[in-house]
Amino acid sequence: MIRVLIADDHPVVRSGVRHILGDTSDVKVVGEAASAQELLDGLATLACDVVLLDVTMPGARGFELLETVKRARPRTAVLVLTMHPAEQYAVRALRAGAAGYMTKESAADELAGAIRKVSIGGRYVTPSVAETLAAAVDRGSDRSPHELLSNREYQVLCLLGRAFSVKDIARELHVSEKTVSTYRARVLEKIQARSTAELIRYAVQNRLVD
Repeated sequence: MIRVLIADDHPVVRSGVRHILGDTSDVKVVGEAASAQELLDGLATLACDVVLLDVTMPGARGFELLETVKRARPRTAVLVLTMHPAEQYAVRALRAGAAGYMTKESAADELAGAIRKVSIGGRYVTPSVAETLAAAVDRGSDRSPHELLSNREYQVLCLLGRAFSVKDIARELHVSEKTVSTYRARVLEKIQARSTAELIRYAVQNRLVD
């Protein structure tokens, strides 16, 4: 039996995952977490083989939560289940220790198979993720400016690229508007842009938005 812990701050998503896995005889949901702290508490008390992780939860600082989970439970596979397309976060998630990356819109068809694969030490990537990884390898040392951003700066850039306001980003990442403004300033400097409009243009040109 494959034991799964669901980490997502949206009750509807957690319920949907339970429903998808309800007909699988070899996968069992053993717990849920709606915040980073609940996830870490759950890992301290529950035996699980796979963590389904949404990296944008209350108390989570991007992929730092993923790295923390892997340090605490190195043998537990982490499958990132997110709303963000592969072009935005897949490479960073896999570098941070994820065993797989998939979007919530593909979960109904692929989730059970993905869980089975990562639970035995495999990697799960969709064709779009594979293309993203191949492109990253092809670029080699010729890294784009956005690849030099921290994970949190990168998240802010992607959300700005989707025309999110500072207030919207603060709500999405569960941080203050002042913190978002600080990250925005850092991104402007590192991308060498002069305005939010230029950041949006950069994000679109580099396919960082869906």
